Amino acid sequence: MKTIKQFTAPIIIGHRGASGYRPEHTLAAYELAIDLGADYIEPDLVATKDGVLVARHENEISETTDIAQHPEFAERQTTKIIDGESKTGWFTEDFTLAELKTLRAKERIPKVRSQNTNYDGLFAIPTFQEIIDLAKTKSIAVGRTIGIYPETKHPSYFQSIGLALEEPLLSILQANGYQGANTPIFIQSFEVSNLKYLASKTDIPLVQLLNNTGKPYDFIVHGDTRIYTDLITKSGLQEIAEYAQAIGIHKNLLVPIDNNKKMLSATSLLSDAHAASLLVHAWTFRNENLFLSLEFQDNPQQEYELFFSLGVDGVFSDFPDTANLVKLQNSNIQ
Repeated sequence: MKTIKQFTAPIIIGHRGASGYRPEHTLAAYELAIDLGADYIEPDLVATKDGVLVARHENEISETTDIAQHPEFAERQTTKIIDGESKTGWFTEDFTLAELKTLRAKERIPKVRSQNTNYDGLFAIPTFQEIIDLAKTKSIAVGRTIGIYPETKHPSYFQSIGLALEEPLLSILQANGYQGANTPIFIQSFEVSNLKYLASKTDIPLVQLLNNTGKPYDFIVHGDTRIYTDLITKSGLQEIAEYAQAIGIHKNLLVPIDNNKKMLSATSLLSDAHAASLLVHAWTFRNENLFLSLEFQDNPQQEYELFFSLGVDGVFSDFPDTANLVKLQNSNIQ
């Protein structure tokens, strides 16, 4: 088992940056997350046509950029099957980095975060290297280490089109001095096989993402009948511990919510994962009532208090200032 040098637990992971305040996956969102107390910033990584890793929630970018307003790219709109789902739009792998740099980001959920639309059109799509540069610069500026928590998006798909994410990711990390189990990096994936591959290539901590529905897409590809909830059994967690150091879980796997948005009793997942020597990072924490159970309406702080009291090792948050405030209050109480 690899030893991980932890930040002060629970770590605060700026989910796609401070995406409650700025359009997600922009340098502005990442920088604000750091300024609001995030320990790690979290980019979702996809590939360009020329093999450069950039940060987007999905490789289909019509919801997060202004590409529909670029007539020069109109003919590249297409329909593809991504992880078994039909998607129509524009895809990063059909554009060079130079072409993507002519686009500007926009708010992905404008009906929920209308205030963020004020920043539509201001920010470019960042490369992974630019995010690393920001983390290093801000670490010096704020006097604390800023970690990076990249996710490989659709790894089986990108491998199938000759743009595998793993080697470029490892090459960039190595070139920037990120090596070993104590480096401030977590690499995460919803798939299993690419994490196992990464485990054979690096000592950097790996995180198996686990949703409360569905299954890893590579399981579908390989005919594995298991679903995500099969992986949270004690035997499933032991298997994960053979190649990963943490699990990144949908928070409802730890504290279920019923059909009326009421919380149920906590499961044994946290203690079971810790017994398997796995860290537990829960996602995603958001301030808006739309995303909160009935018990926490207008009081997102109480949701953090619950999960911190249960003993999670980290939280993914769109509002890292709220998460950090509760963390500091709890540390003062203790």
